[in-house]
Parts: sequence; structure tokens; C-alpha cells
Amino acid sequence: MKKLAPSILSADFSKLAEDVKLIEKGGADLIHVDVMDGHFVPNISYGATVMKSLLGKTRLPFDVHLMIEDPDKYIEDFITEKTEYVTVHEEACRHLHRTVCHIREHGIRAGVAVNPATPVSALEEILPEVDMVLLMSVDPGFGGQSFIGSVLKKAEKLDKIRKECGLDFELEMDGGINKDNLKSVLEVQTDIIVAGSSIFCTEDITGSAREFCAEIKEGNYAIR
Repeated sequence: MKKLAPSILSADFSKLAEDVKLIEKGGADLIHVDVMDGHFVPNISYGATVMKSLLGKTRLPFDVHLMIEDPDKYIEDFITEKTEYVTVHEEACRHLHRTVCHIREHGIRAGVAVNPATPVSALEEILPEVDMVLLMSVDPGFGGQSFIGSVLKKAEKLDKIRKECGLDFELEMDGGINKDNLKSVLEVQTDIIVAGSSIFCTEDITGSAREFCAEIKEGNYAIR
């Protein structure tokens, strides 16, 4: 089942819970939580306190994306009864296997993200251990950037690997995804679609989420 995970990085933080209710009404499956530290990426976003403020205010689970250095120090902060995924960057982890095991020890699905310039080969040894691979389709750090089309080839490579090796990790894509390129993203068998400004920065947040969901869940895409 393909999923929509709107990124609250683009939400209005003065009424965050209200905005989250709007995407929930529009059919979203997850809340994508972009955490930035100003070191690994050139921007600072928010921490676990903001995410936890949504507990009890939505039925949607959290899809946590840690764009931070030394993520092992902070993983426990993001573990809640609503946390479904915690994703760390391959480029930020000195001992990636240990970090993935750290996440899974908490009963949480472990994801590994790679930046646009990081090759698929960097993930070769860790793929049997992960539940999800997140492909960044922009250079991480800021919302509203333009989609980097070369990431589609990376998705094709990863889909081929999981089929040939009998692996069941999910593919997620994040960055610059909008209604114009969504079909291309789905055609390379992306399972989880992250969208931020193309949903939250519209006049009708619920309607935009519904349009994404209609394309994601009703489109005629081959099932892997």
C-alpha cells in the first residue's frame, strides 16, 4: 500500500495541530517529521518537543527523519507510542549498522536516508537490515526546493535490488515532489511519498492532500 507522508516542516507552526487535522482529513497516512540541527544540514527546524505536542491530537503515526549529526544520542527522544519510523542518514552515521539496530531495539521501523549525490552502492551492506530507504530528491536543509530528477534512477536501482534479493524494505522519496512530477515518482515504485509545500502551502490543505492521495492510491502502477 502506497502512503502519503506530508512534511510538517512546511506547516504553519502557529496552528500546527489544526494543519495536521487537515491532512488527516485529506487521507494522509503519516506525519513526516523533519529534524534539522544546523550542522549536518544548513538549517535548524525543531526537536522532539514539537513532535510530542501532537500526541493525542491526531491518529496519524510519526515518520521521523533525523537530519542530524550523532543521531544515536537523540533516537530515544523521538520514541513514542505513535512513532512508526525513525530514519537516519548514511552520511551522518559512523557505525550505521549499530544505529539501525539501536532503532529496531525499540520496536520501531528503521530507515536509512541518502542525499542526492550519495550512490546506491553506499547502502549495499545495510539493505538486508533496514525497513525503509529514504531517497532525498533535493539537497536537504530547506523546504520548497526543485526536484532533482536523477534520483529516479536510484529508485529504479533499489527496486531492482529488492526484487532480485527478496528484500522487503520500503522506498520513500522526499524533496520537491508536486503534482507535476508525482506520476514519475510513483512509476519507479516509490512506496511512501513525502510532500511539504505542495500540500501545506496551498489555500486548501485538505483538498491538496486528497488530490495526492487519489493519485497515489488510485493510480495504475505496477505492484512489486
